[in-house]
Amino acid sequence: MIRQEALRGDPKRRLGLNHKKKQFEQPQFKQQDYTHRLNFYILPPTLDITLEEFEEWAISRLKVLAELEACAFRNRTPEETASYMQPILAKHLPLAQNSSRSSNLQDERKRDHYSHFILRLAFAATEDLRRRFSRLETQLFKLRFQSDDARERREFVDHLNFEWDKVGEEEKRGLAEELAAVTPFKSKNAGSEEEGWFKVDWEQVPELVEGRKVFLKRGKAYVPVREQTTLVVNEFQRRLDQGLVLTSRALPRLDEDDRLSPILAHLSKSFTAPDAAYSQDSSLSGNDISAANVDALSTHFPACMSHLHSTLRANSHLKHFGRLQYTLFLKGIGLSLPECIAFWRKSFRLITDEKFTKEYLYNIRHAYGDVGGDANRRGRGYTPYSCQKLLTEGMPGPGQTHGCPYRTFSPDNLVGLLQKMGVNDRDLLKTVREDVGRQRYHIACNRVFESAHKNELKKVKDEGTWNAADLDTILHPNTYFKRSFLLKNMGKVQSGDVGMEDPSQ
Repeated sequence: MIRQEALRGDPKRRLGLNHKKKQFEQPQFKQQDYTHRLNFYILPPTLDITLEEFEEWAISRLKVLAELEACAFRNRTPEETASYMQPILAKHLPLAQNSSRSSNLQDERKRDHYSHFILRLAFAATEDLRRRFSRLETQLFKLRFQSDDARERREFVDHLNFEWDKVGEEEKRGLAEELAAVTPFKSKNAGSEEEGWFKVDWEQVPELVEGRKVFLKRGKAYVPVREQTTLVVNEFQRRLDQGLVLTSRALPRLDEDDRLSPILAHLSKSFTAPDAAYSQDSSLSGNDISAANVDALSTHFPACMSHLHSTLRANSHLKHFGRLQYTLFLKGIGLSLPECIAFWRKSFRLITDEKFTKEYLYNIRHAYGDVGGDANRRGRGYTPYSCQKLLTEGMPGPGQTHGCPYRTFSPDNLVGLLQKMGVNDRDLLKTVREDVGRQRYHIACNRVFESAHKNELKKVKDEGTWNAADLDTILHPNTYFKRSFLLKNMGKVQSGDVGMEDPSQ
């Protein structure tokens, strides 16, 4: 699957086999035995996997990292993040402990191992991607480390053989008063023989130094055992940063199958907003969606579709890409083909029936899969565009209205659009501006949604009527619409009938 020398960052590394004896040698690449749940990802994977597994495993991990990043952007506490991430990890990247006696331990750890290195390849190209990937992977490791069984965690740390100096009993007694002063309210035994301490260079634990949780002497930081998490996590990030730099240097020399290149490019682009699969079952079942009530339903539209709808109503026309984007969205909310044709015919009120039939009707039918060849009809036409697609497509030209307004609008125009949608909170608009300035487009959109539905969201959380997975970060315009509609029509809400699920799962 992935050449070992590329992931190690050593392009000169070779098997070292005599070509005359090579056919008689035992294979050196074999399936790794994953003894521990946690992984420092030091050794790259060496066995082959299918292209489907390559992409599927990477996308699953990318979804987890995206949700972790969203937690940070929303200033969730560590406890809130751990609670929020639990069902997401169980769904996309499960990793059971040894004590669970699960029969899937090796498969889960293999998937985790491979997916990490696949994303390492995808995000090693630029410094910005490397920094972002390192930060999120470190957060994920810390989350898992803190939730791990204490005995298994200790065994994992022991097998890493860290070069930490353990403070001897004589030195500890000599510094008892200073060590006790570091955390006087956290441990009655601080500095005593019952309290274990490590001695490391102070540069390894800057956050502990900043928080005055360690004793400093001659460039060394005396770290209590209870702060071991910080030492392990910092070492994980240090090694990952080194590995990413080495991988970036090896990327130009990769001679992999060309089929991997577009997948890796797609993954790196998806870091803007991970792709969300669209399911045919995600339309509003049991609700009458017709051309006549699209105007009323538009109050539940995200900014991208609200802008298209208001432009259509103002001009009685949209250019091609705007029409396609909006048609697929309407298809996704449950508007049938006859009703969609009726909607567009009524909206294009300034043109004749003949012109509409000649220039526009075919494209609408093609989007639904009604025409366009057997392949198109078997696939039931195009699927509605996700946020990831809208954010990675080319910028709209003059007079065009497609795309994501959070990305394509100027800050002032974006604020004007949001105010037309009923968003008038100054603090919220200020935060949205900041998110957009940092290219956190999908996070800005989620902030607007959460503000507009804060009362309903509080109610379903307090009552427990929705699962945590039902409230994942919105990554699809149709998810935005459906979740908004269901929240405003609480009697029709059923848990599990909210998000955009991958039909293959």
